[in-house]
Amino acid sequence: MSKTVVNTDKAPAAIGTYSQAVKTGNVVYLSGQIPLVPETMELVENFDEQVHQVFKNLSAVCEAAGGSLDEISKLNIFMLDLGHFATVNEIMAQYFTEPYPARAAIGVKELPKGAQIEMDAIMTLED
Repeated sequence: MSKTVVNTDKAPAAIGTYSQAVKTGNVVYLSGQIPLVPETMELVENFDEQVHQVFKNLSAVCEAAGGSLDEISKLNIFMLDLGHFATVNEIMAQYFTEPYPARAAIGVKELPKGAQIEMDAIMTLED
């Protein structure tokens, strides 16, 4: 099965040797998104804004692949401080509807560019 690279200027450009997403059949593997503003490639400041920006970036890549956040089947969330878990849940509820994706929330020591949060995902599109 062939793979297709998904790219959009509505999400931050890759800052390494990776693609924003790769589509294989009806499955799209979305690379990790940190809270960079696509136009400036600068981080937004506070934690709440960072969470919103990550969801906006993921949404832009989903749309470029022909889907939406609601088609994400697996979401991985990486945070410097798991004490923000409740905040992430509250904000996530603004972007997703039921049924929610399977999810992992993982505490990490460090993220690229000094971000406080990063998310990657797997999206399953309709056949």
